[in-house]
Amino acid sequence: MNERLIRLKEKISAEEIDALLVTKIPNVTYFSGFRGDSTALFIGKNFLKLITDGRYINQARQQTKNFALVEQTEGLYKKIVAEIKSSGCKKIGVEGLVMTVAELSYLKKELAGVEFKSVALDTLRQVKDAAEIAQIQVACEIADDAFKKVLAVLKPNVREIEVAAELEYFMRRLGSEKAAFDTIVASGWRGSLPHGVATEKKICAGELVTMDFGAVYNGYCSDITRTVCVGRASAEQKKIYNAVLDAQLYGLEIITAGKGGKEIDEAVRERLTAAGYEKFFVHGLGHGVGLEIHEEPRLSKRSKCESLLPNMIVTDEPGLYIENFGGVRIEDTVLVTGGGAQPLTLAQKNLIEL
Repeated sequence: MNERLIRLKEKISAEEIDALLVTKIPNVTYFSGFRGDSTALFIGKNFLKLITDGRYINQARQQTKNFALVEQTEGLYKKIVAEIKSSGCKKIGVEGLVMTVAELSYLKKELAGVEFKSVALDTLRQVKDAAEIAQIQVACEIADDAFKKVLAVLKPNVREIEVAAELEYFMRRLGSEKAAFDTIVASGWRGSLPHGVATEKKICAGELVTMDFGAVYNGYCSDITRTVCVGRASAEQKKIYNAVLDAQLYGLEIITAGKGGKEIDEAVRERLTAAGYEKFFVHGLGHGVGLEIHEEPRLSKRSKCESLLPNMIVTDEPGLYIENFGGVRIEDTVLVTGGGAQPLTLAQKNLIEL
């Protein structure tokens, strides 16, 4: 049994439950290796079952080890009920943060006498192993290369959606399975929108353009943001850009094992406060990256991570968003080490004027 399953079994014992139902697909993938959907894991102290339908049975045989495959033909949750009944388990852990009210209500209706307990599993994915780090590194290299290629596309009168399409095309050509999330391209005044997904807006000369994008390699994501100027940047644009760059580089200096998420976020926020821009930094400094683009741990005011651990992967992404002016964000995907932070995205960060 692999180390991931050992930790999951330990979780079952710690939660004092008889078995665990895993329904969040990234967690299904993490613990079983299976990468389809419409699937659940049913795991007890002495059994490992993967429940799926006929579309995925052959795929599951190829991708999973250790798990007994259970094919369902009349509905996933109907088969889950049957498996719980046959197991004799009376206290089941479920992923309460992702299970719907309707799904839990059905289980309770069909399984009278069975107790259900909400169990959080995402934190078990926070520390990456060597194989995961290698996949994320490749995803980061793909994103870096796509950024270099898209610079030739950035010109006045080009629409934001064209830039996004080219970024995603380059990433696919370079080996990405898909875009890790909806690609953000925000030019000019739209740069003040932190999640300014690409629109029909045409880029104008002299505008800052923020591009936030990521690749997916073997299921693992990368996340990078770069802001460039199409034409010569004004003194004010340079001032704001340099304030963000200073904060981002400072984040790389202080992100290290042993420090908490709130502590790191606060320190970078103070850097922007000293520059006179604190009120324009409206989100947390960063988040975990892995099988999902947003994972634990968080680097923010509300972070629950009291101490980063080596081999966690997080983002470092301060940004400033000023209405009627625009915005700047600079982001790297970062590997946490015992001696600091190792950026995995390496594309140029000094202001590029095209």
